[in-house]
Amino acid sequence: MKFLSRRLLFLVLMVFYSATAISQPFINEIKAFRRADSITAPAKDAILLIGSSSFTNWKNVATYFPNHTIINRGFGGSSLPHMTLYAEDIIFKYNPKQIIIYCGENDLTGGPSITADTVFERVKKLHQLIRSRYKKVTISYISMKPSPSREKYLETMQKANRLIKTFMEQQKKSNYIDVYNSMLDDNGNILTHIFLSDKLHMNAEGYKIWQGIIAPYLVN
Repeated sequence: MKFLSRRLLFLVLMVFYSATAISQPFINEIKAFRRADSITAPAKDAILLIGSSSFTNWKNVATYFPNHTIINRGFGGSSLPHMTLYAEDIIFKYNPKQIIIYCGENDLTGGPSITADTVFERVKKLHQLIRSRYKKVTISYISMKPSPSREKYLETMQKANRLIKTFMEQQKKSNYIDVYNSMLDDNGNILTHIFLSDKLHMNAEGYKIWQGIIAPYLVN
């Protein structure tokens, strides 16, 4: 009887933790951000990076922009709905002077129902959410990058980038940062040498390209 009770308790806990994981994806990453903030209070009026693994992997981003205070809250595998889901944790607790978004590339892998318009509407929703709380903060969106491992999405990606560019340029204190074209050679082919062996994430050469493009957009 005691064995059955323990087994039942175990099954109930497994169901609970599974349900939590589904309803709160990436919760461990969010908890890690909370712990880090509890140990060291983040600076106010910083430049806040939010998005997916292209930011997560840029662990030394502060060294690329030494004249700016950077808070990096990217978490790998995330898509745009996760930015809105965890906005209180990764955006609104920091009171930044600028928010830079790199997200949308993972959204494209969500199946045939995900179109350029889907990604655009998600960016628009995130922008509107941020603007509802921060009227004067500069919001910057970095274009989705052409990754060799995701060539089949490039046409959809380019269309989404164009929609997002038009939208961002129409908004006050907002801008669109185009890294896409600088990651192609003169023939329009992807520069494969700036990627790691997974053909998805960038190496230091890739981030060096980003540095030169992003720097002029940073708020002083």
